[in-house]
Amino acid sequence: MELSMTIFLLFLFCIVSYLRKIFLQRRDQSCYMLAYECYKPGEDRKLDTDTCAKLIMRNRNLGLPEYRFLLRTMANSGIGEETYGPKNVIAGREASPNLADALSEVDDIMFDTLDKLFAKTGVSPSEIDMLIVNVSLFSPASSLTARIINKYKMRDNIKAVNLAGEGCSASMVAIDLVHQMFKTNNNAYAIVVSTESIGPNWYNGKEKSMMLSNLLFRSGGCSTLLTNKPALKDQAIMKLKCSVRTHIGSDDEAYGCCIQVEDNKGYPGFLLTKKLPKSGAKAFILNLQVLLPKVLPLRELIPSVAKAYLSKNKTKNSTLEAIAADLNLKSGIEHFCIHPGGKAVIDELGKSLGLSEYDIEPSKMTLHRFGNTSSGGLWYTLGYMEAKKRLKKGDRIFMISLGAGFMCNNCVWEVTRDLDDPNVWKDCMDKYPVKSTVNPFMEKYDWINDDNIDLNSIDMVWLQNKLGFQIDDPEAIERIRNTP
Repeated sequence: MELSMTIFLLFLFCIVSYLRKIFLQRRDQSCYMLAYECYKPGEDRKLDTDTCAKLIMRNRNLGLPEYRFLLRTMANSGIGEETYGPKNVIAGREASPNLADALSEVDDIMFDTLDKLFAKTGVSPSEIDMLIVNVSLFSPASSLTARIINKYKMRDNIKAVNLAGEGCSASMVAIDLVHQMFKTNNNAYAIVVSTESIGPNWYNGKEKSMMLSNLLFRSGGCSTLLTNKPALKDQAIMKLKCSVRTHIGSDDEAYGCCIQVEDNKGYPGFLLTKKLPKSGAKAFILNLQVLLPKVLPLRELIPSVAKAYLSKNKTKNSTLEAIAADLNLKSGIEHFCIHPGGKAVIDELGKSLGLSEYDIEPSKMTLHRFGNTSSGGLWYTLGYMEAKKRLKKGDRIFMISLGAGFMCNNCVWEVTRDLDDPNVWKDCMDKYPVKSTVNPFMEKYDWINDDNIDLNSIDMVWLQNKLGFQIDDPEAIERIRNTP
């Protein structure tokens, strides 16, 4: 009797929620995506194996243990040889960046993608009503939005917002903010620019948990044009179905698992701790509890709730987790756009959600080709799906992002027409998916792991022959020889 009453109340709740949803949809403004443009640097910015090796050898704080750690981590990172680095790092000035380096990096991303976006859509900069720029590690004055407004001579009544410190999930924060602003601003255009400042924040110390950011993060970004104009809905490529933001920064462990700090030598960098997976899982579960009822059909929700109710463990959290774990996400979602933050994260999310290799392929291939481009990563993953002609009218795309704070910000888009633009994947689409994402670092530099190396016999000629390039720093030999 109690179970029947529970199911009836759930059914009644779902009906009321559905009617409320219909009412709110009519009252609220829709959010349509008209176009997006990802940034693709020039060939001179590529961080291939040899360039990365030279970069590592330039760090005077590293010895043989750090070389070995970087070798193993890089080889299994899932990152290929065609990702892009900042100009100052490529030029060998990662230890002494300046303001001009930071501005140049973000300017390249912002203006290149915006120029292409305006040309592609035919929308004039003077027509833009809202401008949101997100970059986590750089906040100059005047602001980045001011730089854009000045360059394109935008209107004086434009609503401009700068988002800083939001991490890899910042793009979803910006999208949600636009959606909220659309509710009080009719017939508007909005642009979201997602970028990052990698060069001035390159870590030059030797703490392993902070060296990871150098291995994962690469240059990239995206500009997206959104509107709530009903007259343009037929020109849109997608419509936002829902967005849910979850923040667990009140948890000290979660707050400190992904944070910008200085090491004990005073070197600033981005700390990634072993608590990150646990915090990510917690934030993700909380987000799913709110998001899934918005996108999955009733026929999927009711049996899962009943099953969870009958389970022996009746605590609130475990029941909700059981509901999330037992649901068939593909009953309401066709594509999964997971932020390409790292191979382990992608694999774990795919396993937890019951996804196939086909489902997580876009994220893994994005990580391999472009690396972790912070908040821009989701758009390169979306671009892969489009270039592979996977996105058909009516398909729903689940965008999943995790970021510093710690937070999980997700959304679901509905494709409004068949998409097949090759975008930034045009020149390499025929190569993907690659069969293996193992980086050639291990093949070229495995001798570093040889414990039988006679450290006293190492000289400059031997080391240069092993590396395959000349070393400008004679202290590199001493760092290896003096390894404890």
